Amino acid sequence: MRLLVTGGAGYIGSVVTAELLASGHEVTVLDDLSTGHRDAVPDGAELVEAGLRECEPVLARGCDAVLHFAAKSLVGESTQRPELYWDKNVGGTLALLEAMRRTGVARIVFSSTAAVYGEPERVPIGVEHPVRPTNPYGASKLAVDHMLTSFANAHGFAATSLRYFNVAGARGAQGERHAVETHLIPNAIAAATDGGAALSIFGRDYPTPDGTAVRDYIHVVDLADAHLRALDAATAGEHRVYNLGTGTGSSVLEVVRAVAEVTGREVPVHDAPRRPGDPAVLVADGAAAERELGWRPTRGLREMVADAAAFAARA
Repeated sequence: MRLLVTGGAGYIGSVVTAELLASGHEVTVLDDLSTGHRDAVPDGAELVEAGLRECEPVLARGCDAVLHFAAKSLVGESTQRPELYWDKNVGGTLALLEAMRRTGVARIVFSSTAAVYGEPERVPIGVEHPVRPTNPYGASKLAVDHMLTSFANAHGFAATSLRYFNVAGARGAQGERHAVETHLIPNAIAAATDGGAALSIFGRDYPTPDGTAVRDYIHVVDLADAHLRALDAATAGEHRVYNLGTGTGSSVLEVVRAVAEVTGREVPVHDAPRRPGDPAVLVADGAAAERELGWRPTRGLREMVADAAAFAARA
């Protein structure tokens, strides 16, 4: 297939692009490089440096489907500058969908997020869980999910939303490089190997086995596999939604221990108060993805940490 990957110069988009190429697809990456990296785009993919509102000429050249990753994605920033998130995530995606409709491209896989659920009523979290995002980032992603439902109903789009939990790991030359790093695993690796500031542990008094927050981590290559499966399974006139995770969680201290084991160095830590709105446990129920896509994660926490550490050493 001839595919367009928006945001393909970013972390997850670049890994998915690499997997698509390895599967024999022809891939064009659309990325404005505002947060992505030119050298993250895998060899064999064409890079078009442009924003979502400039996608129509690329689609008009011939395209079978879109995998949509381009978005603003910092929760804290979204609360301070919500206008960016409504403009880029919602307005930009509407421009993309309209360009797809005009050019006859009706298949899309969308990078959604577990942030649409907000404070969980129960865990593990299934797709039937109430959606109550607590920040503009999650709200903007949920708005796109609703948009996709309407385009599937009205225009026959074959749409899939994949709601991820915590993505980690790397694929060779494709890994996490954020100007502002907020993710636990790369920050723990940096604390252990770069001689930088101690890793902050936000709360040790949660109702969990070791008192630290528990999250569901998924390897980015497993995540990419889910995208390929969703691409093949999409059905015209339907919008399907899947949660992606392992169904089990790892605590902050378990991640710290895994980083110490992989790097051979202790991770300096600093205790800090809980952050407002941080749930004790966030774990996905991925049963629907396994049942309907035949997908299940194959890589564990240690492999995620090892791959992330190898990428950090290379970067």
